[in-house]
Amino acid sequence: MSTGFTVIRDNTPASAIPKGAVVAMGNFDGVHLGHRAVIGAALAMGNARGRPALAVTFEPHPRSFFSPNSPQFRLTDESNKLRLLAATGLAGAVVMTFDKARAGTTAQDFIHHDLIGRLGISGIAVGYDFHFGKGRVGSPSLLVSEAPRLGIEVDVQAHVDIEERPVSSSAIRMALAEGQIADATTMLGGPWFATGEVIHGEKRGRDLGYPTANMRLDKTCGLKHGIYAVRVGLGQGSDQMRFDGVASFGRRPTFDNGAPLLEVFLFDFKGDLYGKVLDVAFISFIRDELKFDAIEALIRQMDDDSATARAALAAAPDAFPKLGVIG
Repeated sequence: MSTGFTVIRDNTPASAIPKGAVVAMGNFDGVHLGHRAVIGAALAMGNARGRPALAVTFEPHPRSFFSPNSPQFRLTDESNKLRLLAATGLAGAVVMTFDKARAGTTAQDFIHHDLIGRLGISGIAVGYDFHFGKGRVGSPSLLVSEAPRLGIEVDVQAHVDIEERPVSSSAIRMALAEGQIADATTMLGGPWFATGEVIHGEKRGRDLGYPTANMRLDKTCGLKHGIYAVRVGLGQGSDQMRFDGVASFGRRPTFDNGAPLLEVFLFDFKGDLYGKVLDVAFISFIRDELKFDAIEALIRQMDDDSATARAALAAAPDAFPKLGVIG
């Protein structure tokens, strides 16, 4: 085992799995405040027992397996979920492949074969609404009832509420779809972000005085189309460079009304970003996407948007997701 955040997969040798670990189990899409309560409980349990704490999660998301024709907007893909988990203090993550065999595994077999047999856990933390196993029969109450016989500790975390509203991945998706960035940020415990490679575009921004770094987000992305104040990370870990900027996500109605594209203008930046991978954190929503009849009107609006974005970013100088390094 390495000293950093370690990822354990189905093919990881048993000898490389730390026996007696405490686990936080869940899908962890977004790693929001509710998830962090479960993770915090596992960390506390691990500290009390002198054991490492790991996340147990599933890829692809079970919902995509059961409903392949109704793809869901994921808040975090596998890589970004692991980067967020790596920043929580966990020693690593167990990524279990969710396929036909996993879907057909009974809750009892999952507990005895996977959690006890393969992982050899000494404790587990879950959220109040987490279910697992064939037919979703596995539940927090089942784990609690089995705990004495298995010799493990079980911690079930209640829902986390903000202003009497439960925090959930679905609530965050809804907030992002409505452009309610502040609400999403509060529930996540930090800004929502997307990661992508900078691709070549039509280079219209260059002619307008606003050269942009263009990225295709996942086609299921449910973020509201519009203009945003963003903070951008280039690179990873302690070497990551940060830049403020303004971004447009949408179909560019003034020009082609094409496929959704994220176009990011970095303030005070000069250089070539083609082929680079950027983390784009959404700090605030500025306005809806609009169609302009004249390019001059568009440029004036872009000037105003940039000023608005700079003010929003100045008011949130440290806003950026806390990301760890996987390795």
